Amino acid sequence: MRHVVETMGTVASLEVPQAFASAIPTVVATFEEIESRFSLYRPDSELSRVARGEMALADASDPLIATYVRALAWRGRTGGAFTPHRPDGVVDLNGIVKAEAIEAAGITLDSAGCTDWSINVGGDILVRSLREDAAPIGIVDPQNRRSLLCSVVLHGSRRALATSGSAERGDHVWLGSRREPAEFVQVTVVADDIVTADVLATAIVAGGRTSLDQATEEWDIDVLAVDRSGALVATPGLRSALATA
Repeated sequence: MRHVVETMGTVASLEVPQAFASAIPTVVATFEEIESRFSLYRPDSELSRVARGEMALADASDPLIATYVRALAWRGRTGGAFTPHRPDGVVDLNGIVKAEAIEAAGITLDSAGCTDWSINVGGDILVRSLREDAAPIGIVDPQNRRSLLCSVVLHGSRRALATSGSAERGDHVWLGSRREPAEFVQVTVVADDIVTADVLATAIVAGGRTSLDQATEEWDIDVLAVDRSGALVATPGLRSALATA
């Protein structure tokens, strides 16, 4: 069965067997809890209170601090290409919390004993399947949001796909000290876990080819990047995952 819910400023789609429908309310509650804590669009959220100076970051809840520490670790590992700080210094964890929500939802479904599910939140996808005929996942063309660049099949340990870029929401990825436009307008990363996929997709958009080379050298990932001219850069693993028909 398929269940759709609006959350975290986008739409989440859950697909689970009918026998595990009882797990869906727990997943939805997880999304709501994370949004209520981290959303900077909700003035009553915990992170909004930190941003306004009403609460010191050191006094925040353990889950918020844990996510912030995790984001800082990724900042260090990506040489600053991924960061939990806006240019004005405000702590913004949007670049990691959606992936953490998907990660938590997957743990919930696994704990319920479900072995065939998919979670899609705003185009970031995590799957669990024992089937050989898994459906391919489409990657949107950034120059025409109604068309697909291609479709890929997640198989083996590859369970996660995340896309970041400027095609849908403009140049919203922070580029640090760089002043020129981002080299890539869209980056899709396929990985074994959703946090790695999501963080590195953002880091590659922010850091360009240098970050792409670093990420593919240091992490076991596959990448499809689209530059401003529409040219594609694809790793061998991504090319081999393309759906043939």
